Amino acid sequence: MKTLLIGSGGREHAIAWKLKRDGAKEIIAAPGNAGIAQIARCEQIASEDLAGIVDLAKREMPDLVVVGPEVPLAMGLADMLATEKIPVFGSTAKAARLESSKAFAKVLMAREGIPTAAFQLFDNCSEMSQFLRGEGKSRPWVVKADGLAAGKGSIVCPDSYKAQFWGHEMLVRGRFGEAGKRVVLEEKLEGREASVLFLCDGENFLPLPIAQDYKRAEDGDQGKNTGGMGSFAPAKHVTQELLAEVEKRVVAPVLSALRREGTPFRGVLYVGLMLTTDGPKVIEFNCRFGDPETQVILPI
Repeated sequence: MKTLLIGSGGREHAIAWKLKRDGAKEIIAAPGNAGIAQIARCEQIASEDLAGIVDLAKREMPDLVVVGPEVPLAMGLADMLATEKIPVFGSTAKAARLESSKAFAKVLMAREGIPTAAFQLFDNCSEMSQFLRGEGKSRPWVVKADGLAAGKGSIVCPDSYKAQFWGHEMLVRGRFGEAGKRVVLEEKLEGREASVLFLCDGENFLPLPIAQDYKRAEDGDQGKNTGGMGSFAPAKHVTQELLAEVEKRVVAPVLSALRREGTPFRGVLYVGLMLTTDGPKVIEFNCRFGDPETQVILPI
């Protein structure tokens, strides 16, 4: 099989390694990296250069295109490749809204009864401040930029005053740019985290080995959120019973909702969970392989 792999990080190196190990005869990576170059032919085309990638795919005619990062998926790369009748593993732009818009994901979860943290949506800083000085006062919050912010747009705030500060940073001062033009204010959940990834064809799904990642910098998780500080798998604190609950209460309803909207989800659905005393609740969805989870999931 001839495969075109899109991306340039450790996640994509792990995908390339797995493809090679499982029998891919030829792998082309765009743009790839030094590690990937040891097992694949790298073409210096940025993952966000959609026209360049489509031209490369039409020229090479791979049996499959595998998209690693979220940004080209959110921009519509899978849609463009499908139009050219080129097989692609990755979600459409509309389905990728599960990751590219946290507001979209939260509204969908609320509508479908999927367990997640209570939330409020704001695009006006004064309204957000008014809420935090009133009903939301004296509570810890998580302030999230609605759009994509490279894994750094989620701020855990110990109180409403810190939440007001970050709301002002995003909505008024433009922190995170367009991604922060709308804010999700979310109750802070307590518990242990887990990352559960599912291979999806729009209707059916299969779980991959469960992982746990660490997002916050500094010892004791005292620093800012990052794109990922490390990970391990298998995460055995997620039992088969918990996994069955997540499949029934989260994955099946999400896939069903997107099918009804005419945007079936195909690719990897990443479900970030907090295992609370009230059961598993969704922290976030991603529309692709997790980073750094992929580096520990695929080898096993």
